[in-house]
Parts: sequence; C-alpha cells; structure tokens
Amino acid sequence: MENIESLFGNIAAFAFDVDGVMTDGGILATPGGELFRTFDSKDGFAIRMASMKGYPVAIITGGRSESIRNRFLTCGVRAEDVYLGSRDKIEDFDDFCTRYGLEPEQVMYFGDDLPDIPVMMKCGCGVAPADAVQEAIEAADYVSPCAGGKHCVREAVEKVMKLQGKWQLDIALYKEKF
Repeated sequence: MENIESLFGNIAAFAFDVDGVMTDGGILATPGGELFRTFDSKDGFAIRMASMKGYPVAIITGGRSESIRNRFLTCGVRAEDVYLGSRDKIEDFDDFCTRYGLEPEQVMYFGDDLPDIPVMMKCGCGVAPADAVQEAIEAADYVSPCAGGKHCVREAVEKVMKLQGKWQLDIALYKEKF
C-alpha cells in the first residue's frame, strides 16, 4: 500500500456504495416489502462536511429504496448524484466523473463487495471497510480499521479532509445548508 499522503492528497470527490459501507449490511424487511437500513450518524456528518467544503459526493448502490436517496439528500448530496438500482457501477461512476469534470484518479470510492471492485480498481483510492469481502479488501488501496456502518466513512473522509486542511466546521455555513 502507498503512504496516506500520496493516496489521499489529491482526492477531490467521494463516491460510496451503501449496504455494507454506510450500513452494517443488515436490512429489515416488512411483510409488505418495505426495507429499512440503519445509518451511522458520524458517517453522515462526514458527508455533510465534504459537501460543505465543495467535494462532489456520489452514492452508487444496487439498493432501490427512495429512503436511500432521502437519507443522503439530508447530508447535502444532490439528487442527481444518488444512483439507485446500479447494476453497472462503472457506468454510473463514469457519469459522475464526467458531470463534474473529474479524472477517476481524483475520486475516493468506498465499496465492500464484488460489484464494487471494478470501481475500486479504476478510482484514485479504493476504500474497503474492515469487514468487506476478501476480494474487496484485496482490491482496496486503503482498508479502514472500522467495519461498514461503524464509522469507516467518517474515518477515511476525515483523514482526507484533515490532510488537505479542510476539516474545520463553519457553523454559519452549517446552519445555512442544514
């Protein structure tokens, strides 16, 4: 693995899978088919901080629930940057990069399972939670010491932003945006 400065120093955007990264992978289902997930508030705050500091943020997930979109809208992610029902994550990742004029090397992507590996291999820094499947861990440039849904997003996003001198809360901007 490369050193943290070379991995994190040029990151200009973040992209995330949801189940197993933003959540612990558990999904509750009602008899009517409604699905429920539990998200970590510290991970959500890290996304808010990134959004406030101008980092484009994408959610690229196979999940289809509008509750996913609604969760990330509250974190400052733009509706058009939430890719639900993604079956070809590279296609959605490329769309995100194109819309923001980003090179793939400028994006940190978080993934935990086989569908995430192509994006993890293409982006500038692929991140896996500590409890990702072995193939995702092997594909990752950085493995968080935290499990999915247990601050792995916060841990890595905060490291990037601190390295880049952007991890300071602007209360006035926070009140305005959230």
